[in-house]
Amino acid sequence: MHVSFNLAADLEAALKAAAVQAGLAEAAAFTPEVRTAEPKHGDFQANGTLGFAKARKLNPRAVAEQLVAALPVSLRSDYEITIAGPGFINFTLKPAALLAWLRTFATAAQLRAGAAAAHAGQTWVVDYSSPNTAKQMHVGHLRSAVIGEAICRLLAFTGARVIRDNHLGDWGTQFGKLIYGYKRWADPAAIAADAIEELERLYKLGHNATPDGSPELEEARRELVALQNGDAENVALWKKISEVSLAAFQQIYDRLGIKFDHHLGESFYNDKVERVYRELKETTPPIAEISEGALVVFHPEHPRFKTQPFLVRKADGASNYASTDLATALYRAEHFKADGIVVVTDFRQGDHFEQLFLTVRKWFAAKSYRVPELHHVTFGAVTGEDGKALKTRSGDVIRLKALLDEAVDRAFAIVAEKNPDLPEAERREIARSVGIGAVQYADLAQNRSSNYVFSWDKMLALDGNTAPYLLYAVARIHSIFRKAGIAPTDAAGEALATAPETPTEIMLARRLTKFPDALRLAGETLRPHFLCLYLFELAGDYSSFNNADKVLVEDAVLRARRLLLCARTLLTLETGLHLLGLRTLTRM
Repeated sequence: MHVSFNLAADLEAALKAAAVQAGLAEAAAFTPEVRTAEPKHGDFQANGTLGFAKARKLNPRAVAEQLVAALPVSLRSDYEITIAGPGFINFTLKPAALLAWLRTFATAAQLRAGAAAAHAGQTWVVDYSSPNTAKQMHVGHLRSAVIGEAICRLLAFTGARVIRDNHLGDWGTQFGKLIYGYKRWADPAAIAADAIEELERLYKLGHNATPDGSPELEEARRELVALQNGDAENVALWKKISEVSLAAFQQIYDRLGIKFDHHLGESFYNDKVERVYRELKETTPPIAEISEGALVVFHPEHPRFKTQPFLVRKADGASNYASTDLATALYRAEHFKADGIVVVTDFRQGDHFEQLFLTVRKWFAAKSYRVPELHHVTFGAVTGEDGKALKTRSGDVIRLKALLDEAVDRAFAIVAEKNPDLPEAERREIARSVGIGAVQYADLAQNRSSNYVFSWDKMLALDGNTAPYLLYAVARIHSIFRKAGIAPTDAAGEALATAPETPTEIMLARRLTKFPDALRLAGETLRPHFLCLYLFELAGDYSSFNNADKVLVEDAVLRARRLLLCARTLLTLETGLHLLGLRTLTRM
């Protein structure tokens, strides 16, 4: 029998075909609206009958009966199908169908192959992290990096070719003051020891030494002009600043499991903005116009931007973020042939990107360029438990390196207390995975649109929707296979497995078949918290199963059936956690 990966999508297609088969009026307009059901209603529920029938003054229950009667026999052999209330169609997988699904999707490669249809053949550029060079990454950079990486992994798993681009803030007026300070006070030993720390010190010195109206400020501006005009000494110094900044950033990225394909910062687009200005003015009618000396774009059709111009070039002829961001969008569309572009920043840049994307769509349409899907993925702030911005006791911004160090140290203290007999090297390795994973997961488990409260106690707890809870569930399943003396991928033993029978076996098997729907929801909305919620619920169902049904029993068939459920739970938990960027453990 053919077993579909995404059962909800399969039912959607079957119900659409049934509408035609049943001869429903306007059958082509029928949308089944198949969703994951509450467990008491079954596995999936089709809700579209009500709206379809109401719009055509039909009896929804009668329409539902016609649809069910027209479903193919093969489908009805896999599901218990019932009609509830005014016309909801409920589908509950039969045990044999559950077993067939579990046997079909037995490896990460098979799960990936099943999921790949969503974005097969597409190229997506994801722009995330994007710190400013010559500055420390701080806690404010955490969300973009963690959310962006999870989105990259979700898109890649669902079939896309993903290009990771770190759009660095590596150009602008601050470099005049930095170069001014560097030439006067740079300490080579400090650069070698901690380059970013020294560059921040030099920028502060340069800034303080160049007050408004001073001759020193004019000298700093001359340094900037020299850089912009290609002065060999200043360009070499700027390149050195960029290189040491990237090396420092990569130390953080390595800890978070992030590797970028490109670091195309603002400087890369410096020579590409003239085309933007030209093309925005040469369309008929022109998209951009001169207003008070500046080049701007108006969007009178937009309720919020009717009188708020999008400033594309300043009155003095200088470029700005809009100039380089427009050039960036064009480069990604032309050079990378992007089908989709995702930009991950905090919510405060919402208006900028909304105006940017409105402008891009008009510009590309006017020039007959292919318009990619454009997504601005926003996120809220990280706050302390007092609801205020997360800062050190002295009121300074928390550096990301220090935050990750503290996470690992706190995790190590917990591991050492609970497992004092483990070798120290193993305790350290566990602490790295748990500590960093706890920080990543605490961020991802929140709806990204919301602010979230940073709490060490909550994120490191071994219960609740946390990384330690999920990582422990993974380690616990590994321990069962060690006791059984077989690998979780042992196919020979699985051949003996029969369909699930007990309530907790069936509950767990049903949850496993919902993994594709969790992937779909997280991928379509670009919200990883939907995957986090699914993994937490799966771990809870596994715990109930493990408590109710002993796995390592003498009966070979029963043992095989329960080990199969353990193996698929392990596969799904590890696959899901890896998609979120976490490293899993076999012992904990």
